[in-house]
Amino acid sequence: MRKTLLMALLVSPGILLAQKGNFVLKGKIGSLNDPAKLQLMYRIDGKEIRDSATLKDGAFEFKGTIDGPTQAMMVLKHPTPSLNPRMRDAVIFYVEKGTITFNSPDSLMKATIKGSPVNDDDKRLKDALKPVDNMYMALNAEYMAASEEDRNSPEFREKIDEKVNTIREEGKKLYLAFIKDNPKSIISLDALQQYSGGMPDRIGELDTLFSGLAANVKNSKKGQEFGKLLNSWKQTAIGAEAPLFTQNDTLGNPVSLKDFRGKYVLVDFWASWCGPCRAENPHVVSAFNKHKDNKFTILSVSLDQPNGKEAWLKAIHKDGLTWTHVSDLKFWDNEVAKMYGIRGVPMNFLLDPDGKIVAKNLRGEELDKRLTEILPH
Repeated sequence: MRKTLLMALLVSPGILLAQKGNFVLKGKIGSLNDPAKLQLMYRIDGKEIRDSATLKDGAFEFKGTIDGPTQAMMVLKHPTPSLNPRMRDAVIFYVEKGTITFNSPDSLMKATIKGSPVNDDDKRLKDALKPVDNMYMALNAEYMAASEEDRNSPEFREKIDEKVNTIREEGKKLYLAFIKDNPKSIISLDALQQYSGGMPDRIGELDTLFSGLAANVKNSKKGQEFGKLLNSWKQTAIGAEAPLFTQNDTLGNPVSLKDFRGKYVLVDFWASWCGPCRAENPHVVSAFNKHKDNKFTILSVSLDQPNGKEAWLKAIHKDGLTWTHVSDLKFWDNEVAKMYGIRGVPMNFLLDPDGKIVAKNLRGEELDKRLTEILPH
């Protein structure tokens, strides 16, 4: 799903390095006492770890063991809840081997973090990105101030999209500068992931940037995962032969991509829970109905969740998606999605009759336009 304005700068969770170590998190937040409580959340090997601590005269302490610098979230529940239920006092930071201290007069959001080189690097990147943050905030304010009529107008949406793209490009420049200046920092891997975007075209550039990182960064668990993702992007570049796969349809019968040879086929990644996917479906339906009798078809791969089969089937019926659908109902762990390097939906790949990728990420009228160009007349 396309990132919203306010989420555009969030980084992926779970950065891990190879060496194990014990950590201590301690500090003082004003003079808070019970019932004020801190919650700590992080992940190790895909498993979420949760811990909590009460405060005594503002003091607190956490202890644990990690496999290297790990991104975490700490949330402070104040004795008096905020009047705005959407506002929470939280900080995203890195846990690493050693002792890390937090100090603040009254809240986590104002806390200074010391004793952590990784968090020092992370702060430098966040400070560098502040101008982009401010631009996103200003654009969000512009959107919220607009009338509902303006928000629904194609001209307004196009203007907002153009501004988002401009801000995104400014952010990419800052990410790129950080990566080049800090090849030994694990934070550069975060920056590289943000710089790469959802489905990049300039694979060679990303390969060069990744190769330029220090060995400890590339060999970290997250570094190895990014290397696999980068390899998936190489295998799904335009001109490459699409990776073959077999997955079950809505009735549990196996469907193979190879069986679609001889036709142009759109491999379409989506999910019933994905708002932009559902908004895109009418365009896909229109293109399918127009070209289905001219050596064109669609094979949709759903990233619905293990308990989401009913929602998947309901969405297929409601949106009128009258073509072949497959899924293993593993959410973001969908085997085909991982094979194709999918980081967001909707996403699609247009294959020629020989199975080669001739286009990807065709949205709106672009799909019909491209099919009209390449299909036999």
